[in-house]
Amino acid sequence: MFPQTMFPITIGRARSQAAVQEAVRLDKPIGVLLQSKPEVDEPTPDDLHWVGTSAAVLRYVTTPDGTHHAVSRGLKRFRVLQFLEGWPFPVAQVQFIEEPDRTGPEIEGRARALKERALETLQLLPQAPAEMAQGLQAIDDPAQLADVIAGVLDITVEEKQSLLETFDLKTRLDRLLALLAMRIEILKVSRDVADRTRESISDVNRKALLREQMRTIQKELGEGDENAVELEALEKAIAEAQMPEEVEKAARNELKRLQRMPEAAAEYSMVRTYLEWLTELPWRPVTDAAPIDIGEARRTLDEDHYGLEKIKRRILEYLAVRKLNPTGRGPILCFAGPPGVGKTSLGQSIAKATGRKFVRVSLGGVHDESEIRGHRRTYVGALPGNIIQSLRKAGTRHAVLMLDEVDKLGAGGFHGDPAAALLEVLDPEQNSTFRDTYLAVPFDLSPVLFICTANVLDTIPGPLRDRMEVIQLPGYTAQEKREIARRYLVPRQLTATGLTAEQVRLSDAALVSIIEDYTREAGVRSLEREIGGVFRHAALRVAEGSAQTLSIDAGDLPPILGPHKFEAEVAMHTDIPGVATGLAWTPVGGDILFVEATRTPGGGRLILTGQLGEVMKESAQAALSLAKSRAESLGIPAERFEKSDIHVHVPAGATPKDGPSAGVAMFVALTSLLTGRPVRSHVAMTGEISLRGLVLPIGGVKEKVLAALRAGNTTVMLPERNRRDLDDIPAEAREKLEFVWLEQVDDAVRTALSPAAVATAPSPAAT
Repeated sequence: MFPQTMFPITIGRARSQAAVQEAVRLDKPIGVLLQSKPEVDEPTPDDLHWVGTSAAVLRYVTTPDGTHHAVSRGLKRFRVLQFLEGWPFPVAQVQFIEEPDRTGPEIEGRARALKERALETLQLLPQAPAEMAQGLQAIDDPAQLADVIAGVLDITVEEKQSLLETFDLKTRLDRLLALLAMRIEILKVSRDVADRTRESISDVNRKALLREQMRTIQKELGEGDENAVELEALEKAIAEAQMPEEVEKAARNELKRLQRMPEAAAEYSMVRTYLEWLTELPWRPVTDAAPIDIGEARRTLDEDHYGLEKIKRRILEYLAVRKLNPTGRGPILCFAGPPGVGKTSLGQSIAKATGRKFVRVSLGGVHDESEIRGHRRTYVGALPGNIIQSLRKAGTRHAVLMLDEVDKLGAGGFHGDPAAALLEVLDPEQNSTFRDTYLAVPFDLSPVLFICTANVLDTIPGPLRDRMEVIQLPGYTAQEKREIARRYLVPRQLTATGLTAEQVRLSDAALVSIIEDYTREAGVRSLEREIGGVFRHAALRVAEGSAQTLSIDAGDLPPILGPHKFEAEVAMHTDIPGVATGLAWTPVGGDILFVEATRTPGGGRLILTGQLGEVMKESAQAALSLAKSRAESLGIPAERFEKSDIHVHVPAGATPKDGPSAGVAMFVALTSLLTGRPVRSHVAMTGEISLRGLVLPIGGVKEKVLAALRAGNTTVMLPERNRRDLDDIPAEAREKLEFVWLEQVDDAVRTALSPAAVATAPSPAAT
């Protein structure tokens, strides 16, 4: 008997009956001890365990057959100190064992684990009463929990007596946890043996019986008819989908499997979902496509986009070929250019001009091949790839599918390489039999018009770039931005802010100020944000009632947008020898950079700073070597190289810079420093140099020229071999800029450096 438990006792010996009757009469507890030698009829103190439990007698009953019963409740543990003689019933002097108040994390953690294992044991028992689990859940005291579980646990009486004699609560909990763990394992093995035995008895007959019972139940519930209707609808959808022969054969095989499969089977929903995907894809041949109207396409492109004549012409050529040869395999177009120049909107215009649906798939950050090619059907929640999902959404293969940000695909890892998966999609020779992993049947992608967009081409793998025809979209000039703002951005922001053209008027001078003083970008996204800021300010004034109509000019912008964010920096450096303005290409358009050179007393070292890449460092070294080799013709004393350290710095030191095109700027900056002749005002330059003094061609000419124009330069020096790129430069830029074509570095010196103001160069300290 354990404390805090109810315990029925059958009392047979006369002395024990007298003891219980006396305890009931005096309302005193009885002591319950386990007999160590069960075979002894009249036990002596040596035949008993000396640790027991005191109990209160709740009810004493004598049955008609003369048997005495007592229902008792355990109170406390006690240890017998001495048995007393001279009484008509057993009497002993005892010491009560008080439970220590231990509620630390060690006790609470063990008690929680004990309760969980006890509940698990009850779940494994075939006929465990639910009241027992509820009673265990209600016990919060760890000592009471341990005694209750020990009282009902199926173990030997010797093990129970040992638990009763374990006074330390932590030790008692550990022993109970071990006993319960062993009991759980025994119950699990027993259950597994019973399950295997039942499975081995006529498994075939049992399944047949269960199927018949399931049919009967479904018929009673009316579910069988609904399932048959769904299967009939799937069969009808397969017949109407106009699938290719191979695909229809695979679909009908899966439908037969589904018809033989119970609805409760785990694979039922998987097969049904697969068939739904197959029937909802656009398998029909594209025959109802509207004819391509080249004139309407031209009007649509002109209406939606300003400028971009070369790009529009290439798109119209593509559409003309598709009109004359609808079944031909056209190229995969890739629009490459800085953010905000209209790559995505061009794709939408193409869809509008050709009467196709437009679907966009964003590839930025995609690092799993399954996002392109789909997952295997064995996985839970498997789906086709984004290509198939997009075409299902479009409902037709006669669509424009834009693969946005193809240059930002994640690197291949253990998930596979998504760029490699795109090779089949974007190859006109292969995509007619594209096989999605989920579908496992070929799907013809050749009618789809694929258009990719990218900011830079360097991050696109070579084999993937080779499958696309790249169309460059460089930045806009200030004139083009003004027209774009007036035609598209201003009306769009007026609508977004709830204003009308009569309420707010934005002058051309204000637009020019926003373009030149508040934005410096290749595209027009920042320009649209700034225009939106102006109109939001106007909307506040109108909503407050302080003004009904507003006219915003350039002078009104600083209170609204703040002080000017950009200014022409060229004038700040033109009168200092050793400073040249170079031109650079960046993923967001062209930009200008300043090459600064100075010299200090030293031993002829070259110091390079500004976070320059290896190629740019080599360009600086080549520029210095070229200046040394031409020192006599340039009028530079040789001792200046030997007795001075030359420091070349490119500002914006937090921005990494690399590339060979700053060679001309570095040579001009060094020559300006060593001769004391400053670089002429508003002259920008770019070009790679060789040790023979040749100026070699570079890339990104249009972006660099537009950056020079935005920064306020009037003269741009370019390599002679880049003269072929002049046609790509907008007419507005060609009219405003003077171009100087360089074959030798001597041409750059003659154009860039001002006439010598003094006979000698300034001292290092003055520099």
